[in-house]
Amino acid sequence: MKVGAKIENLKYEPTLKRQLREFSISDVLSGRAFSHGSFNLNFKDSIIGVSHWVSPKRTRSYPYARVYDTMNAARRVTIIPFLKDEGKDGDRDFIQWDTVSLMSLLGVYVILGYYAEAQKNDAFDNKITEQEFDYTYLKARLEELPTYKSDALHWNLNELKKNLLNVAELSQHHYGRISKKTGVEMHGDSGATNRINKIRESVDRFQSNSRDLAASAQHRESLTIQPKEIVVEDKATITINNYLGGSYFFTVDEALATKGAVFFVEKKHTKDSRLPKEGDVKDGFVKMMLFTNLCKVTVDGKSSDHIPTLGLTSPNIEGYCHSKTSQQDKQKFYEHNSFSNADRNTFDRYLTEAHKNGFFVFLMDSREPHLQRVIVEELLK
Repeated sequence: MKVGAKIENLKYEPTLKRQLREFSISDVLSGRAFSHGSFNLNFKDSIIGVSHWVSPKRTRSYPYARVYDTMNAARRVTIIPFLKDEGKDGDRDFIQWDTVSLMSLLGVYVILGYYAEAQKNDAFDNKITEQEFDYTYLKARLEELPTYKSDALHWNLNELKKNLLNVAELSQHHYGRISKKTGVEMHGDSGATNRINKIRESVDRFQSNSRDLAASAQHRESLTIQPKEIVVEDKATITINNYLGGSYFFTVDEALATKGAVFFVEKKHTKDSRLPKEGDVKDGFVKMMLFTNLCKVTVDGKSSDHIPTLGLTSPNIEGYCHSKTSQQDKQKFYEHNSFSNADRNTFDRYLTEAHKNGFFVFLMDSREPHLQRVIVEELLK
């Protein structure tokens, strides 16, 4: 299934946002603010919501949940490392174009960062830990934001055109210095050098190449089931066009076309608890921010209504519960599954967020995949 859509405005009311600590620009310089995944920066009589990623790979440390916690801020920024290299015995990840694309569509300003300090991980011969950004560099970049007049999309395109090459070279330089300091062998310069060379050839070509890579990754992801997903229906590719005509490529965990509408289902699974972790659910809510603001949706070239849905699955419950379950049946579900007051309150909060923002949530027994069809029929009533 191929899905096309447009996005023109972003309207969403996050209700699970954490109360963020407030820091000054001096706390950025000292690194103190970065002990928090998200924080408010009080600077030049304005408040900026700031989040930072541990790695450019979005499956690590719930980066979308960190972004979610800043979404009430009038201006929000997320700091993403161009590269994270943990050493030859660890992982190495580069930033991807589609990550910046999603942030642009959500109105989040991206600052590309690089790691400048690290310690040897004594449990491995060639692995580092405790990586820290160059805070002086980030302070200078954050100081640009209060006077920047254009939107996040233009900032992010400018970040790719004017700053990516510099950040890539600084990242490469500092990992070389960290390697000498710690005695840890890194993955080598080839990957970073190849990426830098592509940027040098042409930033426009890099963006085009990144989009091709994103489209390719979208295809691969549409064929791949992640450990945190228990899927019932087929995945689908979705291409979103913004008001400037840019095309962005994403994958929806499941797409189910029925009765003139298509359900876009983002899935979050837990194998140990009744409910997935809040970080996973917030990650799903970020996708709902996108899906609830789509317009002019087409499925295989034909116009269609769309129904954004967040599906939560667990083998530790029996039956199901969803946004249209009556209060009486919901209480029976809670009692049958021995939900604690905390579990009840948590799921009720998820239902409230869905109601406020125009999407559905369901929770079902992952051992009974046929229940999803029953849920869909009930949600359509």
